[in-house]
Amino acid sequence: MTTTGRLYGVGLGPGDPELITLKAARLIEAADVVAYHAARHGRSNARAIAAGHLSEGQIEEALIYPVTTETTDHPGGYQGAIDEFYEQSAARLAAHLDAGRDVVVLAEGDPFFYGSYMHMHKRLADRYETTVVPGVTSVSAASAVLGRPLMERDEVLTVLPGTLPPAELAARLAATDSAAVMKLGRTFSGVRDALAEAGRLDDAWYVERATMSSERTGRLADVDPATVPYFSMALLPSPAAAAFGAPAPEPAAEGGVTVVGLGPGAGEWLTPEAKAAVAAADDVIGYGPYVDRVPANPRQRKHPSDNRVEAERAAFALDLAKRGRRVVVVSSGDPGVFAMAAAVLEVAEDPQWKDVPVRIVPGLTAAQAVASRAGAPLGHDFCILSLSDRLKPWPVIEKRLIAAAGADLVIAIYNPASKTRREQLVRAREVLLAHRAGQTPVIVGRDVGGPQESLRVTTLAELDPATVDMRCLLIIGSSQTRAVQRADGSTFVYTPRNYPA
Repeated sequence: MTTTGRLYGVGLGPGDPELITLKAARLIEAADVVAYHAARHGRSNARAIAAGHLSEGQIEEALIYPVTTETTDHPGGYQGAIDEFYEQSAARLAAHLDAGRDVVVLAEGDPFFYGSYMHMHKRLADRYETTVVPGVTSVSAASAVLGRPLMERDEVLTVLPGTLPPAELAARLAATDSAAVMKLGRTFSGVRDALAEAGRLDDAWYVERATMSSERTGRLADVDPATVPYFSMALLPSPAAAAFGAPAPEPAAEGGVTVVGLGPGAGEWLTPEAKAAVAAADDVIGYGPYVDRVPANPRQRKHPSDNRVEAERAAFALDLAKRGRRVVVVSSGDPGVFAMAAAVLEVAEDPQWKDVPVRIVPGLTAAQAVASRAGAPLGHDFCILSLSDRLKPWPVIEKRLIAAAGADLVIAIYNPASKTRREQLVRAREVLLAHRAGQTPVIVGRDVGGPQESLRVTTLAELDPATVDMRCLLIIGSSQTRAVQRADGSTFVYTPRNYPA
């Protein structure tokens, strides 16, 4: 007889990993399956909080919402799409439970306090043994952050969702001693109007991401609605708390610049470290198309710019960081490969920015992405060259091409052509043909990881420079690189690990 697994709804607290309970930590570490909800960008606050307790070999189930606040073409509308998602998610967890695996569903705050876990509980708790582990709520965290009690003696605390109509909110706020209004974000203006109508605006405090590194607090009346994220709340503390006075002023922000590699384009190629760095930033700086790849966040300011102003972009980032802003500079691929890391570090040598922290977060390179799609052309020694002569003269590029070709290295070529640079690839092909056989395999990858991805395997003799643009990356094989036709008609390109004596 097969024994089913046990379902656990585990509260993680409001954000600070040190607020995870001992029981929650123990269950997370021992679980066969760890599940968590996330928006379509793939980031999960719950997983980030619990990351230090995840164990090797665990199965992770990311339950990705099909919609958040946007419209949907689902026949049942928004609610129909969400209900279907919950049913499918519950079925995924049930398959693990039926197989005898224990499943921990991570929940920010408390699982039964406006938590996504409850939707799994309603669908599964009648069929499987279930344990719910409470967590510190965001309301408790916000009160602690402000240093102001919620209520005392006979005072009444009311917890309200900001999604209520402003008139109903105002009536409830006027009739209670203290209150917490959850789910702000887009509802903030209506909540502020309701507090004003109830005559409570002057008593209201704002708390954003309580206990997290990006925590923010202040008088609610002073908050710019455009900067308010979903993970924030309005708090009316105990009337008796007026004796405590205003909370202590926040310490000055410690700014810094983090240069982040977004990878070649596909969302699944973005590393967790890069996701976390982008999510924590106050400002996002970069070439316009790369900045557009960063999900919208009402708390952040985006600063897109042209792709020919790297030094100016770096100086702007360092100046913002010097003033206490947390800045990310985004690059496609890896920031250290023909991208913004070198530009930022070069500009940072200026004494005026000597005290600004700079960190580099790596990303998957375009060369690696194209190589993986083709097979393993970088399986032996290789080099990477850029054909752009904007920052180095063509004679230097040609000299390096000759050296790489003479050394029989596989060559990954970045920036092979653009609208104004059409001759460089023509000349590069001529140089390489003087040292390589015409049948040398050539891979042309375009927009790999993006919506218009294409991959073509040709030869050095048949390579047509007119078909190559700035969105392409070329890999030129060595004398040992092989293109192998497969039974299904596809071609694998690889460079053997051994080189003949």
